[in-house]
Amino acid sequence: MIRVTRSAVIDAPIERIWAVLRDFNSHWAWHPAVGESSIENDEPPDQVGCVRNFFLKDGNHIREQLLALSDRDHISTYCILEATLPMKRYVATVQLKPVTDGNRTFWHWQSTFEAPRGREREFADLVGKGVYEGGFEGLRAYLRRGSPAPARAANAGAMQCQVSVATAFGGPEVLQLENRAAPAPGAGEVRIRQTAVGVNYIDVYVRKGQYRMIEPPAPIGMEAAGEVVDVGEGVAHLLPGDRVAYACPPPGAYASVRTLAADQVVVLPDDLSEETAAAVMLKGMTAEYLLHRTVRVRPGQAVLVHAAAGGVGLLLCQWAKALGAKVIGTVSSEDKARLARANGCDFPILTSNYRFATEVKNLTNGRGAEVIYDGLGREAAAENLEALAFTGHWICYGQASGPHDSLPDLGSKSGTLSRPVLFHYTADRAVLNEMAERVFAALRAGTIRVEIRHRYPLAAAAQAHRELEARRTTGSVLLLP
Repeated sequence: MIRVTRSAVIDAPIERIWAVLRDFNSHWAWHPAVGESSIENDEPPDQVGCVRNFFLKDGNHIREQLLALSDRDHISTYCILEATLPMKRYVATVQLKPVTDGNRTFWHWQSTFEAPRGREREFADLVGKGVYEGGFEGLRAYLRRGSPAPARAANAGAMQCQVSVATAFGGPEVLQLENRAAPAPGAGEVRIRQTAVGVNYIDVYVRKGQYRMIEPPAPIGMEAAGEVVDVGEGVAHLLPGDRVAYACPPPGAYASVRTLAADQVVVLPDDLSEETAAAVMLKGMTAEYLLHRTVRVRPGQAVLVHAAAGGVGLLLCQWAKALGAKVIGTVSSEDKARLARANGCDFPILTSNYRFATEVKNLTNGRGAEVIYDGLGREAAAENLEALAFTGHWICYGQASGPHDSLPDLGSKSGTLSRPVLFHYTADRAVLNEMAERVFAALRAGTIRVEIRHRYPLAAAAQAHRELEARRTTGSVLLLP
């Protein structure tokens, strides 16, 4: 058995190179040895099992089959089914890894095969130099020309879709279902057929006009998952057929099809469902930055999580507990207390009137909470200040009861107050990818779990908002287009 390996460093980001290589029929565009090529039976060129049928420029004919493809690990494996070249049992693997500076890519290409006795050196050179080294140089030249990734042309026309629109600022009743058109993606954009949409409290703020992120009539929603329909010019990290998710402004996620900027969209790993992604992208990345960036929670710290049975609250409890924190939470019912306790909250406090400081102090021997995660806002301000430990960190990431009227007297506690916003952290694509990968890894490891307890059709967005505002929901809420 002959084994051939070659490696090279390509001066381009891994997403750009992978966008080309994951297309099993792309080599006709960049490999100097390859002539006419097609995928049999009109199958998608990234579908495992598809067969590419092509001729080399020297006249040889080859049929190869895609055996495996991993967007998470940037690996593809294929084999020769039939060839005019006397090579048997040919199996090859392409793998990419980012170079530490982030702007270059390490490409490893290897294969094993059998060749006629006495001609082993000839075929090892044919594959190693003609196919692999020639391919490295061919792709470098292709990228220098600024060529678009193959099979990326956007569909010409708009697609009809259903959209939940806020017809005015106000209560849930302003949400109405309309038929609209999702335009073809322009430069830097992607069009997604959405299968699951996340409902979050920020959507309530937008609908009411507390966050002036829309001018009615306009769709709302910040988070969804689905499948890429097509992409516009200059998009290198997405391909049609990719399963993807996002959590970003501007609002507009309450839709069956959506066109938006591609730089905030991430490809989902194979082991993550689209429903789970739509339930965890915004809430999971919120928990990630609150626990790992705004403040780094340390073992033994007393952490107070408000709305501990809500979507973000459950993730904060789970993750903070895994980090070794002593987790205290506020909830509004016995059922929510049981749910919070089952998800890492050591001490759920039952309260419906924003009174919790005394119990927090009792649970911490009078010290108070060293970190407070506050999504409540104005009505809980005085109690939060009272519950805060000296030199503690109060993080106000939401305002369910309204914005603060004035800044509290933090000098009385030598405390720190933060008012972070997720989208300021994710504005940098490299940071977005890092945060999303940490969330996916935490899901994979069982550190966090997603509770999808409420699913509504897209047409019932108003009802979903009523339930959310009435505090009748726990865990994550989804709309299904």
